[in-house]
Amino acid sequence: DPYEMEKVNFKIQEKYNKLKEREVRYESVNLDNADLIIVAYGTVARIVKTVIDNAKKEGINIGLIRPITLFPFPESMIAEASERVNKFLVVEMSLGQMVEDVKLAVNGKAEVNFYGRVGGVVPTQSEILTEIKKYLK
Repeated sequence: DPYEMEKVNFKIQEKYNKLKEREVRYESVNLDNADLIIVAYGTVARIVKTVIDNAKKEGINIGLIRPITLFPFPESMIAEASERVNKFLVVEMSLGQMVEDVKLAVNGKAEVNFYGRVGGVVPTQSEILTEIKKYLK
């Protein structure tokens, strides 16, 4: 019965909305006065924390949003950040599975770029810093 299925779908959506309110987890680093915000998770986020320090020595202010939960995604945090910063760089050890989530969250208010490595290749600090410099030109 499609009407019963509709009720079930509404209940599932309600559960998801509650989950979004209570279970979204993320870490934010150095967002104040950032020229660019990197969105990264896992190993890459740890590397980016060092990149932030190295970039600061060169006069580049980088922020980091590290999603701890990917579902639900911290879209409201990223949307808030896009009110202050107009450039985001998604860095992943993949082909960009998180890029669309970030683009949806910023909703056209900021430019979103991607840098990734695949096949188990871990991006280096210098690679990420080079990408940041190219992007900020």
